[in-house]
Amino acid sequence: MAEDREAQPGAELSPFVVVSRQDWAELGRTTEQPLTSDEITQIQGLGDVLDIQEVADVYLPLSRLLNLYVSETQSLHSTTSKFLGERAKRVPFIIGVAGSVAVGKSTVARLLKELLSRWEGTPKVALVTTDGFLYPNAELERRGLMARKGFPESYDRKALLQFVSDIKSGKDHVEAPVYSHLAYDRLPGETVSIDEPDVVIVEGLNVLQTPEKDQPLALSDFFDFKIYVDAEVADIKSWYLSRFEKLRAGAFTNPKSYFHRYAEMEAAEAMATAESFWENINLPNLNENILPTLSRATLVLRKGSNHAVERVLLRKS
Repeated sequence: MAEDREAQPGAELSPFVVVSRQDWAELGRTTEQPLTSDEITQIQGLGDVLDIQEVADVYLPLSRLLNLYVSETQSLHSTTSKFLGERAKRVPFIIGVAGSVAVGKSTVARLLKELLSRWEGTPKVALVTTDGFLYPNAELERRGLMARKGFPESYDRKALLQFVSDIKSGKDHVEAPVYSHLAYDRLPGETVSIDEPDVVIVEGLNVLQTPEKDQPLALSDFFDFKIYVDAEVADIKSWYLSRFEKLRAGAFTNPKSYFHRYAEMEAAEAMATAESFWENINLPNLNENILPTLSRATLVLRKGSNHAVERVLLRKS
């Protein structure tokens, strides 16, 4: 939990510098707001709290910092290529965005995509979610993993690693599978194309994990910048249940939705089911696989109970 982690003995050994929202916001005061309120509303996810002030205080400074990182990384790549006597080839800057279900990482990723695309030097930004690399439901059923969907073993990690490796090697055209939240499954034969981007944002639950035992590389080894979206566990649970309730009254009412049956249940029964999903799937995944990767982040966005970012933790250089 956020407050407890900062108060623990040994916190002084943290690799992060903690910056208050107020101090962080000052870093972006000279930057013009490129997004309108309507655009921000379209970007925010269900249950997230995002307004023009949050964008100005938190995400404008972050996008500027990322823009500087991109510039410096490209310059270093060019210098290294010249030193090695190679012809410099522009390769995308890759940003990983991790965090629990319902913490708002998808909104963060979408927002950064929009902001970065407005900065000079990074006009072409691609966003890929790791949901597309989940095994199809039929394969998860075959492996007995349907109840562990979202855990590391439910992803085609070799395919995901190859995808990011191809991007980082500078391939002109790379494709990723497409996932449907309505069908709760991969869409057979459907892909999204990634063509010569300046920046690629990879968003997912487990993108900052360490390498597997039989694999010398981790997905995050290909990332140039790593973001972890954090909050108190109790708050994340509350947001998860609230989002489930809203989906039950919205998307789940579609007869084509995989979760349509929960829209037809009595409210108490449906919410008891959501509570079970949290306690038996999402909470164990958070504690066992997601939260331990926080220390691998370059930057942590720490949210308060109102879903707004209260502090920014930046890795010490």
